[in-house]
Amino acid sequence: QVQVVESGGGWVQPGDSLRLSCTASGHTFSDYTMGWFRQVPGEERKFVAQINYLGGKVYYGGAGDRFTISRLNDKNTLYLQMNRLNPEDTAVYYCAAGPKTIGLLSRSSDFTAWGQGTQVTVSS
Repeated sequence: QVQVVESGGGWVQPGDSLRLSCTASGHTFSDYTMGWFRQVPGEERKFVAQINYLGGKVYYGGAGDRFTISRLNDKNTLYLQMNRLNPEDTAVYYCAAGPKTIGLLSRSSDFTAWGQGTQVTVSS
């Protein structure tokens, strides 16, 4: 089973950029579909983006206008580049690993391994 650990969260001002990282260990990283989710208190965890083992990407709604998901398999690392952040982006961001597929995985239950989350706060 793969293990994943997120990093890179923090406090930023509206309009700023931030890059989250997720480092995987314990299994062949390149075999996994990787995803980013985010959660605010009192709400369900929500899908942000997914990248499959071929590098195919899917974003929720208009997230792809400001966010970019990427992976470096030789570094066992997943990234989420977030630009033009606004206060509505404030959340705990989670990295998740799911099965090898070219299909869409957008539900929390589709993913089998989760990190502990990293807090992103956007505020002036």
